[in-house]
Amino acid sequence: MSANTPYLVFSGTKTRYLAEKICSSIGCPLGQMNIQHFADGEFSVSYEESIRGRDVFLVQSTMPSSDNLMELLLMIDAAKRASANSIIAVLPYFGWARQDRKDKPRVSIGAKLIADILGVAGINRVITMDLHADQIQGFFNVPVDHLYASSVFLHYIKNTLPLSNLVMATPDVGGTKRCSSYSKYLETPMVICHKTRQKANEVADMHIIGEVEDKDIVLIDDIVDTAGTITKAADLMMNNGARSVRAMVSHAVMSDPATERVEKSALKEMIFTDSIPYDKSRCSKVTVLSVADMIAESIRRVCHNESISSLYTIK
Repeated sequence: MSANTPYLVFSGTKTRYLAEKICSSIGCPLGQMNIQHFADGEFSVSYEESIRGRDVFLVQSTMPSSDNLMELLLMIDAAKRASANSIIAVLPYFGWARQDRKDKPRVSIGAKLIADILGVAGINRVITMDLHADQIQGFFNVPVDHLYASSVFLHYIKNTLPLSNLVMATPDVGGTKRCSSYSKYLETPMVICHKTRQKANEVADMHIIGEVEDKDIVLIDDIVDTAGTITKAADLMMNNGARSVRAMVSHAVMSDPATERVEKSALKEMIFTDSIPYDKSRCSKVTVLSVADMIAESIRRVCHNESISSLYTIK
């Protein structure tokens, strides 16, 4: 790597697949790093090239397990101690984002805690995508560049999906704002699913608000975990006369039994980004769209102090 390069890109273990695509898009090699594991599960991080005075971009989604977050923290600490000029955490998926408020007494606000930990570790900036709640940006005391998968999804809707009677839908009330943005831009109707839960990851009841009969439905969401909500919504819509139901989701958490539920559901297609690794061969209905070019362009713009918000048609 040239000594004149003002920035370097490194990756943790589980997000290397995406970092390699980002570097290919930017036109730079992926930085050399060694992550050594010990017998008891502990590990250490070291940079295998000089980063003194460089802007260092660390690509790592913080999905489970917590080893991914710990790797990132050690990468940040090592970069700080190696005299990097600035340390930018690139988090395609920011874990713990669903813990963004106190929704009952005596609970933690995990998203704020993780933001504080990253700040103390030494980051100067965060680049992330489709946070579970926009207000999480305020949990950080450093600048946050919030990217949106909408540019990738909209391109797929307009250029790939043969939908003549399109309706945008949200599987829960919390996603109304996101769904409304798509609906307004595409000039289509919008449908909302209202659900109630008895406990986490288990939907008790669901009702449709809007017209789905003879419509091609595209459900929009930020995270699919166990896929209970989104598959229940798809089945309900098909039972109410929908022509087809697809889902577009930014982050494929896909905890068991999510893959089985998607495969058996009425969903015609499940479309993810590659913010989290998912082997689409596990499910015949899954399509994975890459956000590498979008993240690469964001990195380039950060380095040249250019606007990032102008990248997005809708937010």
